[in-house]
Amino acid sequence: MSPSSSSSFGFTSIRSIVLVSIVILAFSLFPTVVPRLRLLARHFTPQTATFSSSTTTNNIMASSSSYAKELHMAELAVQRATLLTKTVFHSHAKGTLNKSDASPVTIGDFGAQALIIAAIAHNFPDDEIVGEEEAKDLRESASLKATVWDLVQAAKLDDEASEKELGGAIKSDGEMLDVLDKGASKGGNTGRIWALDPIDGTKGFLRGGQYAVCLALMVDGDVKVGVLGCPNLPVDDSVPLTEDLGANATDSEGKGVLFSAVQSQGATSRPLGRAALLPSQPIHMSEISSLKDATFCESVEAGHSSHGDQADIAAKLGITKPSVRMDSQAKYGSIARGAGEVYLRLPVRKDYQEKIWDHAAGDLIVREAGGEVTDVSGARLDFGQGRTLAKNKGVVAAPKGLHGEVLDAVKSVLGAKKE
Repeated sequence: MSPSSSSSFGFTSIRSIVLVSIVILAFSLFPTVVPRLRLLARHFTPQTATFSSSTTTNNIMASSSSYAKELHMAELAVQRATLLTKTVFHSHAKGTLNKSDASPVTIGDFGAQALIIAAIAHNFPDDEIVGEEEAKDLRESASLKATVWDLVQAAKLDDEASEKELGGAIKSDGEMLDVLDKGASKGGNTGRIWALDPIDGTKGFLRGGQYAVCLALMVDGDVKVGVLGCPNLPVDDSVPLTEDLGANATDSEGKGVLFSAVQSQGATSRPLGRAALLPSQPIHMSEISSLKDATFCESVEAGHSSHGDQADIAAKLGITKPSVRMDSQAKYGSIARGAGEVYLRLPVRKDYQEKIWDHAAGDLIVREAGGEVTDVSGARLDFGQGRTLAKNKGVVAAPKGLHGEVLDAVKSVLGAKKE
């Protein structure tokens, strides 16, 4: 055999060996190939294989509507609860109790919580709820239970479709008590958990000042949806914060606003109504370039935040306007729509831990409006630690571009106290 024939024979042999190997490999993989081909085919049905402009639009809409049902339910539930709180203010404001932490509780707290939890339980029965109140006091007082039950029965939106979406009425006073106690979740960083404050700023509510009905959804410790109902804030987003806004507010005409946000989808405001949701508009943090022109708001109660430290911080930043003191997460909503710029809540005790229901909704709304919210060390608020912000101290909220300057002033003032 010639050298060339030998070379050709060798090449043919190698090619044959390769082909045989491929055939053997194909047969060995055959049992898995067919199922995989079938699975792949499912993703190319005639409906989805046509990549038309309408399909693309639908995909975009589906993406942008994440948590759409949760948001809609939360907005309607909060709106309905605010109707109950306004009824209480005008007719039952003196019906108060003292909880173990000495803060006043009104019948409005119990009624609003029952309404909101009932809506959550109807729409998302597997979700947990961290609520501020429990039914113990109502179980021990027949007259108080009867008063709250009457209010819950009467609190309805003037729109049958919206009422149906929320799940309709609670059927009995016994069911109302059981619903109230569904707010006993311990919170945490796993699963879907709602944080609810039926009346945030109870003292403000009692004095006719600012208060808020607050609801937020957390998923694995991350806030995804936030809603604030603020019956005594002006509907007009352009109305600036003034010194008297937190003192003698009323729910008269032109008052009552609903703030909402979904993670990565921005924040909105709309007038509070009595039926279906009214039209909304986007809100944004203030665009001032210098903190010397800023308005900052703080808690009314000195026991909630250090007024002295906050005054020192304002002076350090060159802020000359008087602070606006107001109760509740209405402060978050106010700065989110640019009515003010800075919200400070500085710790008054080393052992105090903020409750998650006092901040979850407002935190998201401010961040989605273009702001930044941290504690006094600059860390994001961590809502996955249980019922409290166990890993955080204080709150510093400001427009994103100015937050660093505010935080530096906070650290400087608080640091000087430790020296």
